[in-house]
Amino acid sequence: MTRFEHIPVMLNQCIEGLNIKPQGVYLDGTVGGAGHSSQILKRLSGGTLIAVDRDPVALQTARERLEPIKGNNTVVYANRNYSEISSIVAEAGVQGLDGVLIDMGVSSHQFDEGERGFSYQKEGPLDMRMNQSTGMTAADIVNEYSPEELNRIFREYGEVTYATAITAAILRRREREPFRTTLELAECVANATPAKFRRQGHPARQIFQALRIEVNDELGVVPNTIEDASQCMNVGGRICVISFHSLEDRLIKKAFEKLDNPCTCPPDFPICVCGKVKEYRKVTGKPIVADAEELELNPRSRSAKLRIVEKIR
Repeated sequence: MTRFEHIPVMLNQCIEGLNIKPQGVYLDGTVGGAGHSSQILKRLSGGTLIAVDRDPVALQTARERLEPIKGNNTVVYANRNYSEISSIVAEAGVQGLDGVLIDMGVSSHQFDEGERGFSYQKEGPLDMRMNQSTGMTAADIVNEYSPEELNRIFREYGEVTYATAITAAILRRREREPFRTTLELAECVANATPAKFRRQGHPARQIFQALRIEVNDELGVVPNTIEDASQCMNVGGRICVISFHSLEDRLIKKAFEKLDNPCTCPPDFPICVCGKVKEYRKVTGKPIVADAEELELNPRSRSAKLRIVEKIR
C-alpha cells in the first residue's frame, strides 16, 4: 500500500457537521489519506461517496483504503481540483449532493515528503504543486517573477512585513544562479530576515506558504468553489470547509455570508426588492476550532477553522 499518512483534522466535528444520511451522496474534495472519507463511508448504507483529490498519489491511496470497506455503497474517484465540483457531480451521474467536505490544508504526507518541495526543513526540488504533472513550480516563481510580483505574493499570501528585503535577497541570488531546492531558498530567506523576526519561528515558513498558495491558486478558487458547490446541493445538504489561515477563512466567511443573505439591495432600502430568496443558513456563526485533546495529538490542527452552511430550500 502507498505510504500516505495524514491525521484528519476535526474528524468528529466534520462528521457531525455533515449530518450524514445513510443513503445520501457525499463529496470529499480533498480525500487525502481517506481519514474523513472512511468515516463518511462507514455511516453510509446504499449511499454514494465521491472521492476527489488533485494529487494522484493521494487518490490512489484513498482507493486502496476505501475499496475494502465500501460494502454496498458506491465510491467514485476523481483526480480533479475541488473547484470543479459541478462537472465532477455531472460525470458521477448523481442528481445532487447531501454533503460536501473540503479540507484546504496540505497533508502531513506532502509536507513530510521532501521531494514534494513543500517543506523548508527538508531537502528537495522547489516544486510545491499538488499535481506534479501540470502547472508552474515554486522554482519557476522564485526565478522568473518580477520584484513587484514577488513582493505582492509575499505580502498578500504570506503576510510578510519584511517582504522587500526577502525579495532583494532572492534577486541577488538568482542573478548568480537559479534556485533549485527548498533548502537553498530557506537559507536565503533566513539570511535576509531581520534578527527580531527570526525569534518568531522559522523565517521561511510564511514565504513557503505564500509560494504554495500562488503555485496552486489556493485562494483564487475559494469563492467559485463554494458558489459551484452551492449549486449542486440537495435540500438539507451541508457544505463543510476547513481552512488553515486567515486569508482562506475570510474568503469562506464572506462566501457563506452571501449564501446566508443573498439580498443585493442597498442597505438603506426599507424592504427587499431584488427578489433574491434565502436558500442557505449558516450552521456555524463563529468557526469551530480543534479542542485541547486534538491539539495535543495533532499540533497541525491549531490553525484549523471549520465553517458550515446548510441548504434549507
